Amino acid sequence: MRFTRLVIEADQSTVSLALHPRLTVVAGVDGRVRSGLVDELIGGLGSTRSGVHLELADDEGRHLAVFRPTGGSHRVIEVDEGRDVSDEFRSPDGRIDLLAHHGIDPRRARTMLHLDRSKLAADTQRDEIVNRLAELDQTELWSTAARVRITDDELEALNDGIDLSIEDAEVVAKIEKRHQQLEQALEQLLRLRRSTAIVSAASLLAALPVTLVDPAKAVPILAIGLVTILLTFLYRARVEAAQRSETTALAAAGADSYLGFVVQRVDGMFSGTEQRRRLIAVAEDHRSAAVNWTRLAGDVSVEWAMAHHDDIEATARLRRQLRSLGQVSSTAPELDEETADIAHAVVAHLTRLRTLGSSGESFPLILDDPFTDVPASTKLSLLELLSRTAGSPQVILLTDQEEVASWARLEALTGEVALVEPQTVPRDARQASELAV
Repeated sequence: MRFTRLVIEADQSTVSLALHPRLTVVAGVDGRVRSGLVDELIGGLGSTRSGVHLELADDEGRHLAVFRPTGGSHRVIEVDEGRDVSDEFRSPDGRIDLLAHHGIDPRRARTMLHLDRSKLAADTQRDEIVNRLAELDQTELWSTAARVRITDDELEALNDGIDLSIEDAEVVAKIEKRHQQLEQALEQLLRLRRSTAIVSAASLLAALPVTLVDPAKAVPILAIGLVTILLTFLYRARVEAAQRSETTALAAAGADSYLGFVVQRVDGMFSGTEQRRRLIAVAEDHRSAAVNWTRLAGDVSVEWAMAHHDDIEATARLRRQLRSLGQVSSTAPELDEETADIAHAVVAHLTRLRTLGSSGESFPLILDDPFTDVPASTKLSLLELLSRTAGSPQVILLTDQEEVASWARLEALTGEVALVEPQTVPRDARQASELAV
């Protein structure tokens, strides 16, 4: 869905705002006016905004006009056919409501269609894992992940074909339980080690200046670091106990290691050299794939990466776009972490709007001067990216920054961006007397 025109009637005044299908910059409007325009644009899609008329195009290409006269009946007209399609968008209470028609309540519409500085700041809290994986070669990353999954499935399929006797099943269950306890203890120890390093370093740094003033007061601070170190030794002892328990269980089965037990177990149950050779080869492939994955992704599991595949791919694609901007843009924007974080938040928001409606209908994004606090070079990078990305869905940028208006004046010459500037600054969206296109 894309806006083509917004008309606001208030008393004897009328505001008419023509909107570009890709990107419209409404410049020279202060915070109060921006808030009013946001209310009218989003409210015009709802059911209660009398005096606000909309012209828009839906994703099917239909041109619709929404008339909401004050004191009169509200209607929706399909412009090309000249048909009244009001009933299609009428809610159970008889009101015209385009949001409800697409399964969106007013609160969610306000959250999703409007993005300002505060929302952008919240969205740019970086996911360190996603950003780290996005910096890697994506072809190598996902081919390695796929290899781990394939070999793991092959091993699981081979293990599913093993027919255990009741006695063997009891031994295997005991060994698997001991091995799972060992893995859990190791995982807890690794997490504790990371926390201990931070706490111990903080305690030492805090205690040093206190020691110079009053050594006695430094003792409790150092005690905190000591307690965390003692906890590490305690968890280490748990790991060693789990290792001993597993070793004992493996010895009872005649195996020296867990991997040896797995191979021995299969070796005794499969008949024929070819089957044994197949299992050993698959186990080695899986181990090699797991080692390669760990080398690339560190302690991130393949399952987590696969679950966040779209986010990682989108972040990597965005970083490539930002790097290319410096080569083809006349404004020569710079790439930095702040640019990447903010750009990713905006593009992710656009992606969510692309299929926001219950039937997959897209909705426009209204940006309420979100780049006010960023440096000039970063701002130019973001505007260039916005110009490339806008259109699917439509973007409306409301701003009071002269540098954004200057950028839009140049871009408007290409026809890819529309600039709207008021001839006189209105008091608010409903009292504005004239807004020139």
